Amino acid sequence: MFDGLRVLSLESRRAREIAVLISNFGGVPIVAPALREVPLESNTEALAFATALLRGDFDAVVFLTGVGMRALMTAIAPVCSGDQFAAALREVKVIARGPKPLAVLRELATPVWLAAPEPNTWRELLAAIDARAGDWSLRGARVAVQEYGVSNDDLIDGLRTRGARVTSVPVYQWALPEDLAPLNAAVAALARRDIDVALFTTGVQLAHLWDVASRLQLEDSMRAGLEHAVIGSIGPTTSEALRRRGLTADLEASHPKMGVLVTEAAARAGEILRARR
Repeated sequence: MFDGLRVLSLESRRAREIAVLISNFGGVPIVAPALREVPLESNTEALAFATALLRGDFDAVVFLTGVGMRALMTAIAPVCSGDQFAAALREVKVIARGPKPLAVLRELATPVWLAAPEPNTWRELLAAIDARAGDWSLRGARVAVQEYGVSNDDLIDGLRTRGARVTSVPVYQWALPEDLAPLNAAVAALARRDIDVALFTTGVQLAHLWDVASRLQLEDSMRAGLEHAVIGSIGPTTSEALRRRGLTADLEASHPKMGVLVTEAAARAGEILRARR
């Protein structure tokens, strides 16, 4: 149990859900949404992708997120219906990074050639493709990759290194929340060392937190506050983002799920803090 520890979450889409989880484990939730998803206003890349897919111009399509996949279907609706999209996907190798795009693909009754195992990062995705190189080679393959806010350069470079011709399909981009008051308050609380546990579920949260701290001229004191707190990461990709900022995750969820992160943080945070302080 958190036993009254003040727990910061930067979740946006699932802010209420994580606040309830933290409370159920005895913590005091401090929720400051750190991002919002902004659809691309004129998504010519998505429309061009759909047209090319219907023509049979791709050998494989990689889906990285469930919400991005749904946004993609909305963006391409003027040129490609849901039934046409599903039919076209049945003619290519469909690759899913994790359970959320898999759920959308099940709704479309679309066979999945490959799904990355946990923790569902680009590394597992490439390793899973490599493991099936005997069935199908990336050399010369035409591969579309559905992106999610920021381009995954590591994945795209890995595909190209293996000989694939990659088309990126951006669907939406990340932006700061319209209401910055909660995020401003979170930065100030970290700077005062009023946060005991900070939970991160994506590197974008960290980037936006730093952006706000820079605007408030509180970067150094916020960093000190994070080093004072227990830092929880949902998985390897987020832990990498923390390391790039010179921070180390005190705990990383054994499975890349929000509920697992909160449960394991509740079990270990008190002990970590006692050892540190």
